[in-house]
Amino acid sequence: MKISAHPFVSSFKATAILAFMLCGYSASFNAQAAQQDETVAKTDKGLARGVVHDGLREFKGIPYAAPPTGELRWAMPQPAHAWSGILDATKYKSACPQAARYGIPESSDDEDCLYANVTAPWSGKADKRKRPVIVWIHGGAFVGGSSALYPLDHLARAGDAVVVSFNYRLGVFGFIAHPAFEPDHNGGYGLEDQRAALRWVKRNIAAFGGDPNNITVAGESAGAAGVCMHILAPDETRGLYNKAIVQSAGCVTPLPTVAEGKEIGKKMSDLVGCKDESTALACLRKKPVKDLLDAGVTIAGGNIVTFLPVTGTKTVPQPGAVAIPAGKFVHVPVIMGGTRDELRLYVAYAVQAGLSVTKDNYATELAQTYGKNADAIAAKYPVADYSSAPAALGTVWSDFRPDVGINNCIYLQTAKLLRKSVPVYEFVFADRNAPAVTADPGFEMGAVHSSELPYLFPHFDNTRNVAGPDLQGGSKLISEQMTGYFTSFAKTGRPAAANAPAWPLFTADGDVMRFAPGETGRFDASSAHKCGFWKSLYPSILTQ
Repeated sequence: MKISAHPFVSSFKATAILAFMLCGYSASFNAQAAQQDETVAKTDKGLARGVVHDGLREFKGIPYAAPPTGELRWAMPQPAHAWSGILDATKYKSACPQAARYGIPESSDDEDCLYANVTAPWSGKADKRKRPVIVWIHGGAFVGGSSALYPLDHLARAGDAVVVSFNYRLGVFGFIAHPAFEPDHNGGYGLEDQRAALRWVKRNIAAFGGDPNNITVAGESAGAAGVCMHILAPDETRGLYNKAIVQSAGCVTPLPTVAEGKEIGKKMSDLVGCKDESTALACLRKKPVKDLLDAGVTIAGGNIVTFLPVTGTKTVPQPGAVAIPAGKFVHVPVIMGGTRDELRLYVAYAVQAGLSVTKDNYATELAQTYGKNADAIAAKYPVADYSSAPAALGTVWSDFRPDVGINNCIYLQTAKLLRKSVPVYEFVFADRNAPAVTADPGFEMGAVHSSELPYLFPHFDNTRNVAGPDLQGGSKLISEQMTGYFTSFAKTGRPAAANAPAWPLFTADGDVMRFAPGETGRFDASSAHKCGFWKSLYPSILTQ
């Protein structure tokens, strides 16, 4: 017997079906409307809302990987979780865990820190151009720093480029090896975060108007060293970028092996009470962030190269001095160089911490770094030739140190090896009127480490609590020229700038571009930094 539905039931079902259809249509309509909103971009994990102002679209705090917490502490970065609705991408997220250092008050204990920021030019919905992409990796001696310190708007606007920055694991969380960590990427989790960010850019940058086939990876100091490490890992990074800019790092700097890195990691685990190697990883993953940061500070002491990338894993298979001559690196055009007075900054930090450098102990201080070569160095760099003993020591360190990749002769050595296979453009930033990057140490600083950053990122400062000053006169002109050179390189692979000298390929010592008021142009950097002398003392490092 067939039973007919009550008219009320049929009516209810029809209404429900209609409501469901309307609800689905509404959701679809809202998603489409959101995607048409110029403040919204569609990533592979969901929609993100930024801000539009002054011809730019800005997005901050988009997750590019899952938070490296719990079982993901000291593990390879994992994909970010998808989200529903529209992500608020209007504010920077936390810096990765770090202790305050060198008088810089920035610190963090937040491991949920793997986020990217994007700034892109915007001239309206009809603008369908795919612009060159610059991916910036922040510095900080592998133990500090944050993407939030770098305003991206100037490069984006001046270079008509999409500019990306991001945070990555630091110090004991990102650049320490340990016997209990998995072998393929031991000691390289901070670098692997950077690669996860580059893969995120490759997948998503078209949604922000960027060209995924025209990406320049760039960085300064530890960030530049990261660029070096990506160049040295072709099996891992080939295809993720098309050009590279290396500011204040030498890709052929001697690096520790995994075994040497493990010794540092073992000291850390012993300090926090995780001495049993069989249970060390589980034990370490339960330790408070602060305990681990404190252990890192204790281990490092005053040594600025305690936390370095290690070689001998998939992350960094070989040191640069081996890989580059063998052609085992990513072959892309490179801009490379640094600042004239690089390590006067670290002499300043030492002086501020209580070190007294005088004409009487100058030779002794040299011996601390150079051992038996100290007398020859003191004769080549007599303290009487400089405005002060600290300035003299800083000049020596800036020309060459065998243990630190921040020096001018190691930059030239890297460039000489690279130029045999790829186009290289070499520079020295030498504006001694650059804004101060630390408190006055009582001696002439000059163009110290990181002093070029405000020329590319106006008002950059090492702390978010302070905004750097406006550049004046000749310094402002240098900023305009550097910005033009670097962004044209990102666009075409060749640096060129309006109202500026031609920047030649680096084929000889005299093909280096110097940035200094009234002196911008080609000069012989090898002669200026006495690299022939240093090669006679350290032929195993400075040979090509």
